[in-house]
Amino acid sequence: MTRPTRVLLVDDSATIRVTLRRALEATGRVEVVGVAEDGIHALQMLHALHPDVVTLDVEMPRLGGLETLQRLMVERPTPVVMLSSHTTEGADTTIQALELGAVDFIEKPSFADLRAGAAGLIVEKLRAASRARLAPARGIRPRGTTAPALGGWAERVVVIGASTGGPQAVREVLTNLPVDFGLPVVVVQHMPPTFTRSLADRLNALGPLHVHEAEAGMPMQPGHVLLAPGGFHMAFDPRRSVVLTEAPPEHGVRPAVNVTMESIALLPDANPIGVILTGMGRDGVRGCALLRAAGGTIITEAQSSCVVYGMPRAVADAGLSDEVVPLDEVAHSIVRHARIAGGRSGHG
Repeated sequence: MTRPTRVLLVDDSATIRVTLRRALEATGRVEVVGVAEDGIHALQMLHALHPDVVTLDVEMPRLGGLETLQRLMVERPTPVVMLSSHTTEGADTTIQALELGAVDFIEKPSFADLRAGAAGLIVEKLRAASRARLAPARGIRPRGTTAPALGGWAERVVVIGASTGGPQAVREVLTNLPVDFGLPVVVVQHMPPTFTRSLADRLNALGPLHVHEAEAGMPMQPGHVLLAPGGFHMAFDPRRSVVLTEAPPEHGVRPAVNVTMESIALLPDANPIGVILTGMGRDGVRGCALLRAAGGTIITEAQSSCVVYGMPRAVADAGLSDEVVPLDEVAHSIVRHARIAGGRSGHG
């Protein structure tokens, strides 16, 4: 039998600490080895208890969540899952935490959520995070500093899918594309509402491309990135304009990478470049198969750089990857294929 995942639970709310601890331990898959009410206490317990994963509240007295995370990553690197509020401010702080090295986040559950079965979903995230490869916090590249690629661009569409560890990975890819990148980019990151808006705003401020949380009717444009909004599947009509739907989740998620890739595979002359980055599960396998059948090229992130080698592994194991490269080479690979005219490349 697999041993329970050892969790240090950090939250300034006594109600959350008690309620969440009971709900998690009732699953039999988690052992809460300690609880802390602030960051100072959490760091002391971290060194003494050596947990597999830490849940960390964003707003706490004495030492807040971001400051605690920064110290934790230096003093004793441990997988961290942030406990985030539904507010815009909470989402903004959570995106910063993911950039600083947090593996994932969960929206702070209510008692009703836990009674409705949310504990099981939280446990899945905690167990996945406990096995995650900790990605180093990467420096921020200011807008406009990425050198131009020089040369013409092919008529292609880039579509990127990611889940756990994705915000940092997507940022790494987009900020390393050249300032003159001339293709439309579509991104599907598994995330709930509010958080995708915060992620889009953050990416827009950092990278050379213009990043938008997609709205119905928005067109694809060269040098612009459309990020699927949380809670909606994103597809494209024949005019390459955004269509948002609340169709049932696929692989338990909405937005799903598969849905977006399927619609792009149907576009005439899309010559797509599909990119699958770090994340849990199998979302993207069906979509990549459709893109490849439509003449597309598939790039998957290598295990060596993935926080969670789930989605890229599933695509590679299905024989759909044209290239498997570490994260710091993904942007270069996209640029190389973006400047190859005539559709699919790299197929033997």
